[in-house]
Amino acid sequence: MPSNLPPQKRVLAVIMGGGRGTRLHPLTQERCKPAVPLAGKYRLVDIPISNCINSDINRIFILTQFNTASLHRHIQSTYHFDPFGGGFVDILSAEQTEKSVDWYQGTADAVRRNLVHFRAFPHDLVLILSGDQLYRMDFRDILEQHVQTGADVTLAAVPFPVSKVEGLGLMGVHDDLSIERFVEKPKDPEIISGLALSPALEATLKTPSDEKRCLASMGIYVFNRSVLAEALENTQADFGKEIIPGLLGKKKLYAHIFEGYWEDIGTVHAFFAANLALAQPLPPFNFFEPTAPIYTQDRYLPASKLNRCDIDHVVIGDGAILTDSRLKHCVLGIRSYVGEGSDLEDVVMMGADYYETTEQLAANIEQGRPHLGVGKRCRVRHAIIDKNARIGDDCVLSAEGKADGTYANGNVIIRDGVLCVTKGAVLPPGTVV
Repeated sequence: MPSNLPPQKRVLAVIMGGGRGTRLHPLTQERCKPAVPLAGKYRLVDIPISNCINSDINRIFILTQFNTASLHRHIQSTYHFDPFGGGFVDILSAEQTEKSVDWYQGTADAVRRNLVHFRAFPHDLVLILSGDQLYRMDFRDILEQHVQTGADVTLAAVPFPVSKVEGLGLMGVHDDLSIERFVEKPKDPEIISGLALSPALEATLKTPSDEKRCLASMGIYVFNRSVLAEALENTQADFGKEIIPGLLGKKKLYAHIFEGYWEDIGTVHAFFAANLALAQPLPPFNFFEPTAPIYTQDRYLPASKLNRCDIDHVVIGDGAILTDSRLKHCVLGIRSYVGEGSDLEDVVMMGADYYETTEQLAANIEQGRPHLGVGKRCRVRHAIIDKNARIGDDCVLSAEGKADGTYANGNVIIRDGVLCVTKGAVLPPGTVV
């Protein structure tokens, strides 16, 4: 490609859609991780795609393999580029070929098997992104640094206090941000202390800290095209654990420090906490940022309707109907319905895919089936209610004092201490969990 083009015009973005999403089960029971609803009206995949669009990157691939139908529908109905700009958002699902009949074995294997598709598009750089993180980042900064330093690979990294790095992959860097060492999830305090940023680098950070900090990998990588192809000439399956550490000492690896909000929401507890944090007066992630909006499907839904409700720190998506109910610290998705006298606290409700017609409501009554949403006089605490759930009148749902496991004939699963009503679940009136 012409070298005078800005980096964002010489790059392909590749979003990793993840594997089975076992850490997010049961939210991934019928959908892949990128398709999981977020913040009342979005999906997880909208975050990296929006970051790309806001960074002037419009050639985007999503690699996935499990439960992809709803993701396909969302992408096809949302991301349309004009024919003159050359932009696209394409989903590449695992496929059988003459060379391979297996599922993707890891992030690196997924990219390796799709290099043949990438070659059809001119590019010098490849930006690899995770599909289950919440952050807002201008990728032009990391791309420009990558070009200026002459790096072969650049890794985005977040500074973390040494007391909070457990479970993270850390890197040691020189003052010029070249990487000298990787350590996967260290526990030894001496090793962690040895990876701390130098005073000179600490002084360059925008946010001061009383505690030493280390750089944790965000799972965001920029590769030179030729370096990526060479690095994948093997059978190694994972970037973070195998490919990138194997390049240390052989290629020029640099860190790019990102100081904004970043949250890995790959587990049920993390997903739950990240959503509820949005109900705070000043949430750590701001969906109201006008210069870098988060895009999603335009559904043309009516405004939400609240009748005689007691509302305290609640985010409500489009088209919801709430009547004579109390909600505290909740996030409600599109087309959510909450009946009279119900009480919800610390609840993430994903809403519904459709409204029920008058005929369907009458059929529900005739068949003794609850309507979509939360019925009358229900009490729900510390819970995720997945899409299209039907919760009958007088139900009591709470994870407090209960062990992780399956309840209510499989319609309720407690995971990471969070009660989850599964997608499409039907809870009869009076159900107590």
